[in-house]
Amino acid sequence: MNYYELRIALNDFENWSDIFVAYLAEIGFESFVEEAPHLKAYIPEADYDGHALQALLTEQQQVAPVIDGFHLTLLAQQNWNANWESQFEPVYVGEELRIVAPFHELEPFNGMELVILPKMSFGTGHHQTTHLICQTMFELDFKGKRVLDMGAGTGVLSLLAEKLGAQEIRAIEIEAWSAENILENIALNGASKIEAIHGGAEAIGEQPYDLILANINKNVLLSQLSLYAAVMLPNAVLLLSGFFTTDAPDLIAAAAQLGLQHQQTLDRENWAVLKFIKQ
Repeated sequence: MNYYELRIALNDFENWSDIFVAYLAEIGFESFVEEAPHLKAYIPEADYDGHALQALLTEQQQVAPVIDGFHLTLLAQQNWNANWESQFEPVYVGEELRIVAPFHELEPFNGMELVILPKMSFGTGHHQTTHLICQTMFELDFKGKRVLDMGAGTGVLSLLAEKLGAQEIRAIEIEAWSAENILENIALNGASKIEAIHGGAEAIGEQPYDLILANINKNVLLSQLSLYAAVMLPNAVLLLSGFFTTDAPDLIAAAAQLGLQHQQTLDRENWAVLKFIKQ
């Protein structure tokens, strides 16, 4: 599969890089690399919509002229893999977790370690939302629990849930190649409690869950929130992420209508994680 690489030069990179990540994700871009003042974004050739991209860039320039230029390149799959691996750095979540690739040669680490094969899947730990959810997961009790991981990406959250003691984990990912990547990462980590499923909300099923992890985006979360609430056991925990802190009030209000009590908000560089309890 071939991919397009979009390289955007931003004259206010610090304040606008994360915003562009969110905007580009909404039109199908899946992976991002920050090399200030440039943001690089990647999308499968078959999913690329030139009209949608042009409309986004034009509208943004009218709102705030922060784009100094952009360049689009078609990459062959083999070139993409080499490029991605060369830029994949280990991720540390405090002293508790390290996320590495199979090719890393590192010093011993006293915390938990997850091995992620760095392909196109979202969820290597580099993004603020993945980092935030991993951080929050260490505060929860996963022992013997049944977990749902929506928009699982690489499966990193599912893998951490198993490390933390979860008994059964359903990892649902709508992209076929991401679902395959989850299986590769399950094997790399010797995991045995994770069921990787290629699908969307229809794959949730009717079995109840103790914990639900959903790192997607605001619009998808709002459309699926009632489905999550329907399969949460009493006192079950829901962690939502994949959106900006400014989007949190809308999600908190929607959750309250479903009997989900807001417990906590964490933020990292304007991205948020919300914790809810099923009343």
